[in-house]
Amino acid sequence: MTAAPLPRLSPGWRAWLIWTVAVAAYVLAIVNRSSLSAVGVDTAERFHADAATLSLFAVVQLAVYGGMQIPIGILLDKYGSRPIMVIGMLLMSVGQFVMAISPSIGVAIIARVLLGAGDAAIFPAVIRLIATWFPAQRAPIMVQMTGIAGQCGQLVALLPLAALLHSTTWTITFGSVAGLGVLFAVLLWAIVRNRPAHRDEDVSVNTETGVIRVVTSAIDTGVGIRAAWAHPGTRLAFWTHFTTPFAGTAFLLLWGMPYLTEGEGLSKAAAAGLLSLNVIVAMVLGPVLGELSRRIPTRRSLALVLPSIGVQVIAWIAVAVWPGPAPIWLLAVLVVCLGAGGPASMIAFDHARTHNPVHRLSTATGVTNSGGFLAALTAIFLIGLTLDLQGAGTPATYALEPFRWAFITQLPLWILGIAMIVIERKRTRIRMGLDPERKPRG
Repeated sequence: MTAAPLPRLSPGWRAWLIWTVAVAAYVLAIVNRSSLSAVGVDTAERFHADAATLSLFAVVQLAVYGGMQIPIGILLDKYGSRPIMVIGMLLMSVGQFVMAISPSIGVAIIARVLLGAGDAAIFPAVIRLIATWFPAQRAPIMVQMTGIAGQCGQLVALLPLAALLHSTTWTITFGSVAGLGVLFAVLLWAIVRNRPAHRDEDVSVNTETGVIRVVTSAIDTGVGIRAAWAHPGTRLAFWTHFTTPFAGTAFLLLWGMPYLTEGEGLSKAAAAGLLSLNVIVAMVLGPVLGELSRRIPTRRSLALVLPSIGVQVIAWIAVAVWPGPAPIWLLAVLVVCLGAGGPASMIAFDHARTHNPVHRLSTATGVTNSGGFLAALTAIFLIGLTLDLQGAGTPATYALEPFRWAFITQLPLWILGIAMIVIERKRTRIRMGLDPERKPRG
């Protein structure tokens, strides 16, 4: 860590241009990630897939995404954001092209593997660009703004992408998304730069003190990963990201549309409207939670994270025990509560950044980011498996009661996550000197 005079105390137009292009790429990554969310029934019919097989598409994609987070963090530390984002975008393009021409489930799963690998590169790379191009004080809001922009990708997947599929063909729809990926790969290479031109290393800048800090992980990646995980603040970040977004991810990514249309009996337009409401809520709450996270750093878990989990649990239980189809107002409450999970999950990166030195930035981010997708793929798989075990695993057999039992399988994940957040929060506060260490009895 070295102190140096700053050429500029606020980000210039170049920083904003780079962030804008990078976030636009992140929006497209979300479109790729969510491309089956509004067309799950169409996908099941195209590939003659039961619920477990349909879950496999999302599970494989998320498993690859989660598994790639730490390797991507290491690559980002070595090569910077620009080349990693370009490669990620090209991988997603190839994946969508393979999906467009896929003749079978096996080939389609390979396509989702490529999508997961490419998608894994984009968000951590944007987080790194924020750290290298913007003052540290702006980070919580910039991360939330990035998440908000990414929600637009959910809207594109829910509405225009589904409309394009239903008005053209499967090949044209997914081929078009593949073409956009190639275009964005070129755009990223032309505009994005790893760092400002007057610096020879990736750095973050504190505009209050003028301190410039190098952003690069240890060369010994095993040491970097172990050191990141050893800090309770990293584990708190992991469990925060594990617990807050998975229910919303499972709902938006795959099971929300079939549940609302085939289970609750809503029209596709009404179901798409509810899913869009979820995204809009997340976009509205993002800046609010970002500012609160900045203002109350020592109370983030109790005041922001745990309440966002609690409302999701209560809403799902209310829907599950409602006699008969749930009224539209209750379904709206459900999607609003699920919408709180995405912005709350971004607080995990505030934890990771706060409790890790800058030389472990991307490694700690990768560890944290893997949590939410581990939980999401588990939830998606359990929902599909539970539907199959009840004999309700195909579009022809989808029904309300099997869906309700399937969604209840999320409860153990919430219980585990809440318990670990409470435990790691206590350990983090002791590590920070905010709480006294408990002395062993005897």
